[in-house]
Amino acid sequence: MKIGTFLAHSLDMENEADLLEQKFKDLIAMGFDNCQLQGWNGANYTVENALKVKALAEQYNVTVTAFWCGAATWGDGPCVWNDYDGPFTIGLVPPLYRDKRLEHLKRGGEFASALGVTDVITHVGFLPDCPKSDSFKSLVACLREGAEYLKSLGCYFLFETGQETPVTLLRTIEAIGLDNLGINLDPANLITYGKGNPVDALSTFGKYVRGVHAKDGNVPTYNETGANETPLGEGMVNYPAFIKKLHEVGYNGSLTIEREISGEQQKIDILRGKEYLKALLKEIVQ
Repeated sequence: MKIGTFLAHSLDMENEADLLEQKFKDLIAMGFDNCQLQGWNGANYTVENALKVKALAEQYNVTVTAFWCGAATWGDGPCVWNDYDGPFTIGLVPPLYRDKRLEHLKRGGEFASALGVTDVITHVGFLPDCPKSDSFKSLVACLREGAEYLKSLGCYFLFETGQETPVTLLRTIEAIGLDNLGINLDPANLITYGKGNPVDALSTFGKYVRGVHAKDGNVPTYNETGANETPLGEGMVNYPAFIKKLHEVGYNGSLTIEREISGEQQKIDILRGKEYLKALLKEIVQ
């Protein structure tokens, strides 16, 4: 396993090429050589932009491990990150925004394909638990259409974890029934949304994990939202057990550090997180 980092909002400015070049410079200065890119603005998902990004990645010898397609989560409508309004506003689950966000997912796949990246990630939203419900069946049809399109581009469709239980995510993947589906496992999200234990989750869907966000957090202590992120090693993710279990299920991808704050403290926490993970990998995997 390698250690990378998450470049949030890396494609969301008018001067996205200049912004991304600085982010690549910062990434190299921090001792990383791989990252996930994120873009919330679907208007930037162009082949022209993808070729610019590809050239920058090659210039700085950075491997882009995945593209996080935010427009499929938030595009053309509200997106409220809590348990009350989230089921009606986040991702491809809400029928009101589904068609437009599905188009964003397809354009995100085209962007990733032109960039030379195979994995496209998004938060699909609060997946329905009951596989016999009409809401589950209609969502699966939508996700199958999106996944089929990504497959035609040579891409995988990865579900970002957190807003559903592990078994619900497994049921959804199996119901779609395609071979280009995977999971970007964010262990902190499972805990902060109160949906599961990430170590146990690997026993449920470990074979589908193609990406990992190295993030930490605590269980909800109030009833509306699960936003309780912490620096790595300071929350409730049992990272020694988590890394060991990832190794046991055969995961050999990147541990992509994500710290959802900004400024100098973000860099400090990311660098501390990198050293924390390096020590764990040396002890557990090697």
